[in-house]
Amino acid sequence: MPDVFDSRVSDYFALLKPRVMSLVVFTGFGGLWLAPGAENLNPVLAFIAMLCLAVNAGAAGAINMWYDRDIDAVMKRTQARPIPMGRVAESEALAFGLTLSILSVMIMGLALNWVAAAILAFANFFYVAVYTMWLKRRTPQNIVIGGAAGAFPPMIGWAAVTGDVGIEALVLFLIIFFWTPPHFWALSLYANADYKRARIPMMAAVYGERATKRQMLAYTLILFPLTPAPSFLGMTGVLYAVVASVLSGFFVVAALRVLFSEDLRMARVMFGYSVFYLFALFLAMMIDAA
Repeated sequence: MPDVFDSRVSDYFALLKPRVMSLVVFTGFGGLWLAPGAENLNPVLAFIAMLCLAVNAGAAGAINMWYDRDIDAVMKRTQARPIPMGRVAESEALAFGLTLSILSVMIMGLALNWVAAAILAFANFFYVAVYTMWLKRRTPQNIVIGGAAGAFPPMIGWAAVTGDVGIEALVLFLIIFFWTPPHFWALSLYANADYKRARIPMMAAVYGERATKRQMLAYTLILFPLTPAPSFLGMTGVLYAVVASVLSGFFVVAALRVLFSEDLRMARVMFGYSVFYLFALFLAMMIDAA
């Protein structure tokens, strides 16, 4: 019996996409940490804000898995997910996601403020309805527009402290927004066969690898001058601007290596670096601001 219970718990936990959730929570905490007045926020309330953000992101992931169960079943990298494997019923996954979505928004509003709760609810709606149900299967720009959903966490963290959203929070949003396409397209390059099999119109599947690589480079070039912006807005000091410029320079180099290489291992390397890059950017912001 304990083994069955543990298995059920692990399956429901897998529905929450924990690896994606960790990045969401970290960037959301970055927004909270950088917000003016964060030092006066009760630590318990800060924990509740991050818990609501984590649960809501996981809930959106569960609904995403419910809706995408047909394509998950034919893609190698997603075939082992709980729903395609029959370990969690479709209706249970949907109910799980909807329940957690509603609870996390309500608790955020009651414990922190309704501005943060409203952005949290909108981010959930954007990921589920706009990206998953509308864009993902219809346009090669799916990850460009839909990627906005993953850029909301710093704004939510910021709003949890301040009760509003200023230009500083918008800059944090834009950093993640422009980071998302090269990050995800790097994955799609070496998983292109999977996306073709599932008939998902990713950039590489529709316009080819060369066009995708050029687009990836373009977004890294946009990021290069954007990432130091928090220093110019007074959110951090000069140290962060230097670190951000170096990290962004390596991101551009990674994109160039992908562009001029026929070896898709370079795309895998860039994908791995892109995850490190975003973690390192927000960690540098928080350290410098402290």
